Amino acid sequence: MLLGRNVWGGRVARASLALIACVAAVVMAPPRVAAQEAETTVDEIIVTARRSGAPMWEVTRGGSTVLLVGAIQAVPAGIEWRPGPLEQATRQAQRVYFPQRISASPADLFRVIWRSRTLTRMPEGRTTTDYLSPEWQARLDALEATYGKDWSRDSFLVLSSELLSDRLGLRDRGNQEVGEVVRRAARRGRVPVTSIGSVRGDAVIDDLLTRPPESWVPCVEATIAAAEAGRPAVEARGLAWIRFDVPAVMASPIEAAMSQCWPWSDPALGTLLRGQWISAVEGALRQPGVTLAVAPLRVLAEPGGVLDDLERRGLEIIGPDWRADQAAD
Repeated sequence: MLLGRNVWGGRVARASLALIACVAAVVMAPPRVAAQEAETTVDEIIVTARRSGAPMWEVTRGGSTVLLVGAIQAVPAGIEWRPGPLEQATRQAQRVYFPQRISASPADLFRVIWRSRTLTRMPEGRTTTDYLSPEWQARLDALEATYGKDWSRDSFLVLSSELLSDRLGLRDRGNQEVGEVVRRAARRGRVPVTSIGSVRGDAVIDDLLTRPPESWVPCVEATIAAAEAGRPAVEARGLAWIRFDVPAVMASPIEAAMSQCWPWSDPALGTLLRGQWISAVEGALRQPGVTLAVAPLRVLAEPGGVLDDLERRGLEIIGPDWRADQAAD
């Protein structure tokens, strides 16, 4: 997902990793020849990358080109895309950008373990009925009956994580993830990889520990709706992704749930993560050559996201429509 992975035991690890893991030669030559070679190389990389079946946008300013590859988590194993062309394009790029990583110390991890009850259980004497409306509680009751579970005293962090990861299979890595493909190709091609930023582990933990249960309600409601839609919605989202139907991906109940949940729904952390992406793309447009950036699709295509920001600034964006209203233009 978004942030770096750390491993420690128990239920805290599962919930925390699912959500914390959130938040990548200049050769002297006559000017005319160098420009022609650079242009040819850029065109080749772009054409190659587009054959992969992953939605991608091209933005160019002067001698700088950024290829934004929109990744989603857990493309179902039965939905095939073509990683080979993206691997080839990665090896030809000058640099690769990846999402943020969490900068966590052993003290941060011990703090999570020490405060495990806060992260995994409801406040003393409270249940989900104290926070959900009767309608949403009834829908959760129906899911509990379906799965033979009782989430009434589990924290909303655990509930949302289990519904998305365990019941919908979003932790299933049966298909190759875009990030894995690009990272492997960059390592083999010795292409520099840069993470666009980092998030302090203590800040993330503070945010999780101090968030009141009621702040999770929109996330839980969206997650319940996603769980009700079930595996068919996961399959439909994956198919829309390989078909470049970005508006359909964004309208999916799966994507809606992930956008409504932590860290993207957090006012401070979500704003920080989005802002780092906008700054990283602007920085890449000041560097010569091709930057290939693997970004969460929702960060690129959401209202007010990276693509909207680039469009607002008058830059030409070549790639699939990312808003439903563009099809009518």
